[in-house]
Amino acid sequence: MAKDKTETKIVMLTIKEAAALVEGLTEYRVRQMCLSGQVPHIMAGKSISSTKSFF
Repeated sequence: MAKDKTETKIVMLTIKEAAALVEGLTEYRVRQMCLSGQVPHIMAGKSISSTKSFF
């Protein structure tokens, strides 16, 4: 028997993409919000990504 699985796809955004998604929000402000812990994010080296569902 096959079990029903519900998988949620998580879409990650770069700083630039997140800033473009919200009018009036700059890349600098999104970066500062990530670094201060206001926005959940993942860092891979120097690159910062956040989930689209947050914005």
